[in-house]
Amino acid sequence: MRPGRQLAVLAGMLVVLYLLVFFSGGASGGWKDRLEPRLGLDLVGGTRLTLEATNTIDGRAPTAANLERARQIIESRVNAYGVAEAEVVTEGDRNIVISLPGENRDLSEVGSAAELRFRKVLKVADGSGALPSPAPSPTAEPTASGTPSPDGTPSATPDAKASSSPSAGGQGGGAPTPTPSATPSAAPSPTASEEPVPQSIEEQRQAVEKKVGAEAWAAAEGLQAPADLSADPALAEKLKPFAELTGREVAVLPAQMQFNVPTISCVQLDDRPPASISNPEVQVVSCEGGYAKNLLDVAKVLGTDVSSASAVRDQTSQWVVSLNFTSSGQEKWTALTREAFNNEGQACDASALGDEGKCRVAVVLDNAIVSSPQIQGVLTGNSQITGNFSNAEAAELAGFLSYGALPVTFEAQESQNVTATLGESHLRAGLLAAGIGMLLVIIYSFFYYRLLGSVIFASLVLSAMLLFGALVVLGRQIGFTLTLAGIAGIIVSLGVAADSFVIYFERLKDEIREGRSPRSAVNRAWVRARRTIISANLITILSALTLYIVSVGTVKGFAFALGLATVLDLVVVFLFRHPMMAMLARSRAFLSPRVSGLGRVLPARSSEQAQSRNPRVKEA
Repeated sequence: MRPGRQLAVLAGMLVVLYLLVFFSGGASGGWKDRLEPRLGLDLVGGTRLTLEATNTIDGRAPTAANLERARQIIESRVNAYGVAEAEVVTEGDRNIVISLPGENRDLSEVGSAAELRFRKVLKVADGSGALPSPAPSPTAEPTASGTPSPDGTPSATPDAKASSSPSAGGQGGGAPTPTPSATPSAAPSPTASEEPVPQSIEEQRQAVEKKVGAEAWAAAEGLQAPADLSADPALAEKLKPFAELTGREVAVLPAQMQFNVPTISCVQLDDRPPASISNPEVQVVSCEGGYAKNLLDVAKVLGTDVSSASAVRDQTSQWVVSLNFTSSGQEKWTALTREAFNNEGQACDASALGDEGKCRVAVVLDNAIVSSPQIQGVLTGNSQITGNFSNAEAAELAGFLSYGALPVTFEAQESQNVTATLGESHLRAGLLAAGIGMLLVIIYSFFYYRLLGSVIFASLVLSAMLLFGALVVLGRQIGFTLTLAGIAGIIVSLGVAADSFVIYFERLKDEIREGRSPRSAVNRAWVRARRTIISANLITILSALTLYIVSVGTVKGFAFALGLATVLDLVVVFLFRHPMMAMLARSRAFLSPRVSGLGRVLPARSSEQAQSRNPRVKEA
């Protein structure tokens, strides 16, 4: 063998690994900061978010089965971020508490319902909510005022095209985005006093009617299309109270009123509670781009019609979410794209058509429009959701769709940073235990194997370097966090590594006792010990893999750390331990009983050789 090549491969792996540690994506700060692995919630604290289950109809608490199902889906979504040692538990009869390592983590989207709807865009109106400016006084300097287009619909500029067509054909078109004519109105003041919201939708609607006044309500009900307030200042004054409504109050208004009343802005619509437009059997209003109010048709394709979703790159190297439909879902999708492509019944008016004159289909997730591509053909295959996603955003959306919609609607109640439950002292204690374990193994190795103990020491150092670098890189790439349970897994892996040394060195002694030279014994001992070492390590790896699959929480971190450390030990066994032994077998020190660690074996072998050379020597 040529041990130099294997040692060079190991050196190359170390160089590449630590280049990733210091210069890969996510590496920031000084050199010390770049060498810090991500630590778990029990060591450095993290972020805790409380989600409260709500029901927009009757306010009753969800069933225990639905709450547990929601907890499992949320846990799957959080774990999709990586091996993050997340804790997702139920609290009471309507709360779910999420704890994730790392301060100031954004968990706001984890509790979203992820209800997917595909709806045709029927009409588009200005959603800025701006009121026409009063005529300037003779002494006042005139200010800019927005003037809608003569036909009462806002002007539009096409966005960049977004592809909604898979291999089946058809390309996405631009979604028209109305140009706001004035600065959008401010969000309703959070300091305004709010009366308790009644439970039924009808009672809530009556409360809103009372708040805006009978005159404003009658004016809103009489609108058949978005009003041109600049042409009717009196109407603008009547509809002004609608600008003071909160998002929760706007949510109970009929869809036509939300769309037709110009003083209802996208700020208010975007502030509606979760699941405000979840009913697939009615038309709804949703905003796109912050200023464009879209009147959307009933949903004819739902998230349940999607069999799987994944984040992929399209032909332009942009991240998209690829959708695979069920058999019945594919039929619905084909029918919907046929309606949109042919604009059957002229359902989509001029304001809603894409830049090529075709209807658009909005992909609606919860209350938001993810994208609204123009349909340029009847799609008979799988499709894509586009939206200028980053890799993380596309993966997050695909995860939401893959794990399904939550059976319960949640609202985030509070998000706070929590301190470590164990703290740095426990971290130091765990690392001290690992150091003591490693030190005892090294002391025993030098005492029993002498020169061979240096091979054990160097192997453990290399394994530790590989493991530490891997923990840092994996923390950035898949979110792996090191906890005390993970440290325990690493300590256990020291015993596995020590076993492979004992197997190899004791086999080496057996070969020398059988009369082979040390150089020959090294190779034969490796061949005979290799299978045993691989089998023992594979059993450990399979055990760790099984434990990782069936366990949750910190036990999963223990299994991951144990499996990773065992795999890296195998790498060191093949690329360092055996090549180094082959090199030592060629040295004089290896043949010295006092230095090599083969003390009793080499003298016994020398005595046997002397007897074979002098047949007159007889046993005493």
